[in-house]
Amino acid sequence: MWLVALALAAVISTMLWYFKDDGRYRLDILSLIFWGSTIMVLIDHAMGYYNDVILAGLEEGEFVEVSWQAFMLSILLVCVGIALWEFYLIYKRPKKITHKP
Repeated sequence: MWLVALALAAVISTMLWYFKDDGRYRLDILSLIFWGSTIMVLIDHAMGYYNDVILAGLEEGEFVEVSWQAFMLSILLVCVGIALWEFYLIYKRPKKITHKP
């Protein structure tokens, strides 16, 4: 479930970056955070599936877990990605941008 949520967040952030970003909010960084997380979780799921089904010889294995805990973890991971992006924006705050009233 968290693989699906991170992939969805990655696609949405990439679309926002491509179509709506003017460079002020650095949506490219948000997109990279979510794509990196998605690739990491995909590799984790693939290795876990390989170990359970292929090496251990189990008849059944689930690649994407669908449960309440997995749903809550999905929400938490997306929130952590957004928090990391906000910390980046605070740290790299552009000094040249002036706010017009």
